[in-house]
Amino acid sequence: MAEKIATRVAYGDALAELGAKNDKVVVLDADLSCSTQTARFAKVFPDRFFNVGIAEANLVGISAGMSTMGLIPFCSTFAMFGAGRAYEQVRNSVAYPHFNVKLCMTHAGVSVGEDGGSHQSIEDLALMRVIPGMTVIVPADANETRKAVFALAEMDGPAYLRLGRLASPVFDNDLPFEIGKANVLRDGKDVAVFACGLMVAEALEAAKILEAEGISAAVINVHTIKPIDSACVAEYAQKCGKVFTVEEHSVIGGLGDAVADVLIGKVACGFHKIGVNDQFGQSGKAPEVLKEYGLTAPQIAETIKAGL
Repeated sequence: MAEKIATRVAYGDALAELGAKNDKVVVLDADLSCSTQTARFAKVFPDRFFNVGIAEANLVGISAGMSTMGLIPFCSTFAMFGAGRAYEQVRNSVAYPHFNVKLCMTHAGVSVGEDGGSHQSIEDLALMRVIPGMTVIVPADANETRKAVFALAEMDGPAYLRLGRLASPVFDNDLPFEIGKANVLRDGKDVAVFACGLMVAEALEAAKILEAEGISAAVINVHTIKPIDSACVAEYAQKCGKVFTVEEHSVIGGLGDAVADVLIGKVACGFHKIGVNDQFGQSGKAPEVLKEYGLTAPQIAETIKAGL
């Protein structure tokens, strides 16, 4: 995992590639195309790119309308604005009629860094996950992001793709991607660690630290939060007996709660959520902010040790 690429950058590249293969794909942005990387699509397909300005509700509404014409809108802005400010439009104009709109939002989580708590969306997974019929995906690296973009273009219905600002490691192994199916990146017997997004790489490093201390940790990449891979979650919870979830999101409503929903009343196991504990983010360099919230590999390893 030497190379680092932000998932938002991989998203921009994937869109441009997808646009050449599928002329029904259109891209919409709210005056943030350089940050969301949709400018890459705009450069190649200017007639299929629409900048609606700083008007996120209109962004989602126009995307909904375009989907009724047989187009496949990929709709992008910052997660705070797309999942937060435009929530009503996402719910009522896209999800309620089950329109084929792909909501691909970047700058999610506390790793946004210097923009601070006002822009660090740590509630977006909870907001999107609760909407009926909404598919929710958090890719772990650049390769998975590309596969997710192409998979979303093939599936029918609304979806939320969570992307990051910070460059993150690209995995050496080229794993298959299927919506709703988790990937076991590392097997283990003492503890099962379910992670998503930026935290997958941290969880893998944490597992190496734990291995050196005689603790065998399985690491499962849960790229699809909804529909979650219930069979995989239950299998590893039963196998290991202790479960930890790791996410760059509030511990309320995100991956941790999705995993808990699978296990509660069905699998007897120890359970602990690692994430942002009911507080807002704050401004700082991304690595320092992640450390402030206990989301680095050494801290994750320590939390798991303490929980065992």
